[in-house]
Amino acid sequence: MSKTDFTLPGTVWVASDIHLARQVPETCRGFYAFLAEAAAHANGLILAGDIFDAWIGDDAALNGPEPWLQEAIGHLAETAKKIPLFIGHGNRDFLMGPDLARALGATLMPDSTLFHTDAGPIHISHGDELCTHDVSFQRFRKLSRHPLIRRLFLALPLQVRRAIARRARKTSMHAHGTKPMYLMDVAHEAISDIFRDHPALIHMVHGHTHKPKCHQFEDYGTQRCRWVLPDWEWDHPPFRGGYLSISAAGITMHGYTAPDAGQTEQQ
Repeated sequence: MSKTDFTLPGTVWVASDIHLARQVPETCRGFYAFLAEAAAHANGLILAGDIFDAWIGDDAALNGPEPWLQEAIGHLAETAKKIPLFIGHGNRDFLMGPDLARALGATLMPDSTLFHTDAGPIHISHGDELCTHDVSFQRFRKLSRHPLIRRLFLALPLQVRRAIARRARKTSMHAHGTKPMYLMDVAHEAISDIFRDHPALIHMVHGHTHKPKCHQFEDYGTQRCRWVLPDWEWDHPPFRGGYLSISAAGITMHGYTAPDAGQTEQQ
């Protein structure tokens, strides 16, 4: 079994696109309640990227972090003490590294990961790597993840990195408002390539697009399911959040709206 494969039996919860930050205290509060429920009711938790709205290096979290970030790290570490916790890179927090994973007691996932679950094999990724029609984004994605660029950025003082992250966020928001929608969605060819490489695969899961849905289609003569995870937002309407549960009974998408408001389900 390769390093991109993991076995995770029992009930597994999957979430992504929480975008934790100082500016979204209600989203943080709701997510921490979700972590407590996952620790109590799941046998494993997978966070498939964009856990944080920005990540400027593990040192910012481990060496005198801001209060909100210290609280976030504490809740994640407490969860990892009770159940296996997997964290994956998103387009906002791709600089999360092994130091953070060790501090949390979590496993840092490769960008493309196959989980062997009680519902069968499931491919899980953040999803930004699947938006291959957006050539300029993919070019930036490749460049920003180059080991030399990473080292140069992480060598900068924290205040400089914060300023660069703020500027990058503004640029990203502007680009998001001007690009055609099809560029910011996943490409069918990229989806098909994954199923071609894993013929026995039926289900794949990703986030990034903020368009939660189960897409059912035929590919290579087999019925497949592509599950898109919801994003989380409790500080500005429309309020939303959710996750997938995976078990021997199958895969279910859950809406998670408030710690004490129950959950809605979509089979």
